Amino acid sequence: MTSSDPGNGPARTTALNPEALEFLLTRRSRPVRSLSLPVPDRAALEMILTAAVRSPDHGMLVPWRFIVLQGGALPRLARAVQDRGESLGLDPGRIDKGRRQFDEGNLAVAVIEVQRDSEKIPPVEQTRSASAVCLSLLNAALAAGWGANWLTGWAAHDADFGRDALGLAPNESIAGFIHIGTAGSVPPERSRPDISEITRWVDE
Repeated sequence: MTSSDPGNGPARTTALNPEALEFLLTRRSRPVRSLSLPVPDRAALEMILTAAVRSPDHGMLVPWRFIVLQGGALPRLARAVQDRGESLGLDPGRIDKGRRQFDEGNLAVAVIEVQRDSEKIPPVEQTRSASAVCLSLLNAALAAGWGANWLTGWAAHDADFGRDALGLAPNESIAGFIHIGTAGSVPPERSRPDISEITRWVDE
């Protein structure tokens, strides 16, 4: 359905989707520690990934790819975080926080930013596209009825960790880990920004 009522502003060019709008207005990530089994099977996860790639991608460079982490991959990454953190001399508390998402998770999708050579699309736009995929993947998982959370952490920003633990190339980095599972209790709503304080309307 489209709108042509002048009182509603310009006519809509796409159909109103109240269910999707309500989802976006009420979406809420779930803490990884609250996610449990079961997790999406391959067919369900492929549908979520298919939705995720419908994200802004200037120049159609596809500056991202996915690594699905499950089974023994998660405890292996937890050990890799521990080893890397100790080699860097990090505080034990920081190391523990870095590995906790892998100790507590059952399935995660690593979104890998892949910087492509391009004369038209600068690196920063490719980074933003990878971030958009992370959010799209998170929302697709939530919309499919799963609990999900987008996490990074110090290890995600460490190039040596990405190379050694995930086999990333020099032009690749970790944009985020999207953890997915069966949601437990719904967390309390948190405060959100006041739109009037962060929005400027420009008419001329």
